[in-house]
Amino acid sequence: MATAADAVSQAAAKPRPLWRRRGARWFAAAVVVAQLALVANGYRDPHNYFAFQPFNESSTYAVELVRVLDDGERVPVPNGRWEGYHWNELIDWGPLRSPWHQRHAFSGVDAVVDFLDNALNWVADNTPGDTETLYLEATVTYYRNARGPYVTVVRSHERELGGP
Repeated sequence: MATAADAVSQAAAKPRPLWRRRGARWFAAAVVVAQLALVANGYRDPHNYFAFQPFNESSTYAVELVRVLDDGERVPVPNGRWEGYHWNELIDWGPLRSPWHQRHAFSGVDAVVDFLDNALNWVADNTPGDTETLYLEATVTYYRNARGPYVTVVRSHERELGGP
């Protein structure tokens, strides 16, 4: 009388069709190539998605935020407050809270600068009560892995100041 173990061993001894063996090899090769492509492409993005980085950057940054008016005057934004707005209420996301203090760039300086660029544009679009600011500008001073300081400037797009 045949047992279940005998049936399994007989099925294992039977060779699979050639097309199935080749298909399995091609599928495995495609998975490996896709993973390598994701890793290689990960370094092109400032956020390094899929890129291999065993340790976080040990980088810090601080931001000097200013409003640039229509006449070119640069007005500092002390502690993120201006025209009844507060940066921390507008951008309620941990890594960009109180950026005027020195902060750790948890996912790298490039990612922080990219997020800050998007945040400046969002704030420019969502502060209708501020009728004087042409654009916001952030001067980012950062230390990349204890080397630096380096400085980069990020600005929002220009706003329409025509009024309602």
